[in-house]
Amino acid sequence: MGGINVSFNETIIRRNTASIKWDLCKDDVLPLWVADMDFKSPKEVIKALNDRVMHGVYGYTYVEDSYYEAIINWMKKRHNWEIEKDWIVITPGIVSALNIIIQTFTKEGDSVLIQRPVYNPFSNAIEKNNRTLVNSPLVYNDNTYEIDFVDFEQKIVSHDVKLFIMCSPHNPVGRVWKKNELEKIGDICLKHNVLIIVDEIHHDLVFKEYKHIPLAALGKKYLENSITCTAPSKSFNLAGLKLSNIIIGNPEARAKFTDYLESISLTSSNIFAMVACRAAYNHGGYWLDQVMEYIKANKIYVKNYLAKHHPQIKVVDSEATYLMWLDFSYLKMDNETLANFMLNEAKLWLNHGYVYGEEGSGFERLNIATSRSLLEEALKRLSLALNKYQ
Repeated sequence: MGGINVSFNETIIRRNTASIKWDLCKDDVLPLWVADMDFKSPKEVIKALNDRVMHGVYGYTYVEDSYYEAIINWMKKRHNWEIEKDWIVITPGIVSALNIIIQTFTKEGDSVLIQRPVYNPFSNAIEKNNRTLVNSPLVYNDNTYEIDFVDFEQKIVSHDVKLFIMCSPHNPVGRVWKKNELEKIGDICLKHNVLIIVDEIHHDLVFKEYKHIPLAALGKKYLENSITCTAPSKSFNLAGLKLSNIIIGNPEARAKFTDYLESISLTSSNIFAMVACRAAYNHGGYWLDQVMEYIKANKIYVKNYLAKHHPQIKVVDSEATYLMWLDFSYLKMDNETLANFMLNEAKLWLNHGYVYGEEGSGFERLNIATSRSLLEEALKRLSLALNKYQ
């Protein structure tokens, strides 16, 4: 399979497919926002789904051993992490799992810590479940982001934090956390009895120069004090199938989590989601390698274009994901003005930085998992709007 070459240059028409990304905006707007790709999933995934569809009977289904084996083998091969079948708990998406974890392991009023700017459903899950949001913001320095460990620990102590939600690799800033950073975080949380929830949904989307390390793989003490959230959805463009694999090595925590799932009758999974996940992990590695090369080339293209035409826009040096974090603060626009400028002047639908917390004000998140021709069109639109504005 490794010799198969995949072309990602095709522009696939996604309008009129009930696409959140494409069908919720006007026809004259180019959407490069929500985190799904404009690429077809691996042909082996499509074939596996088609074969299952053609069977014609879609009755109640249990989870086969081959499904668990696919996940176990993938984690070992891709992330050097040996996990066990019993650790894997299936849920219909990581965001759903985050909400359930918060409900399971905290009570109303408890403090939950995040590191803004960060994926906004973290905030929603905390606030909508009537927990107290505590923020230890990342430090923006020289076009990258770092953790303020002193502030992190102080916030835990001063707010009696019970749970920490970590994004690894980080969305939207694109950091891949180093071993010493993960250990420092893990040790602080252990010291203060804070359970760590690690959203690792982007763990496969790391550029070759960097290496994702699962926090729970660094030792038993971290495994016992963490819950790792994974899914094939970002890696293989399967978000619409609604599936995640939550990895919980601590048997007591796992039992508590699964008991809660049973109490709300959320213990079964979608037939097609399981088929797609198994096919992707068993046969999609070559596709993932090639899509990451294409995305890296897109990233370089965007960086070079902006450096040449709009050097005032600072490009955060992303180490992972197909999301670029762009600093437009030189325009000195407030949040509403910048959002309106992008949508109504540039005719681009991007993710506006302020939704990830006030630390994201002045930033825009650009999804580059699309054909080069669409990316070129997006940058031309941006240039026209900026040149007219300036």
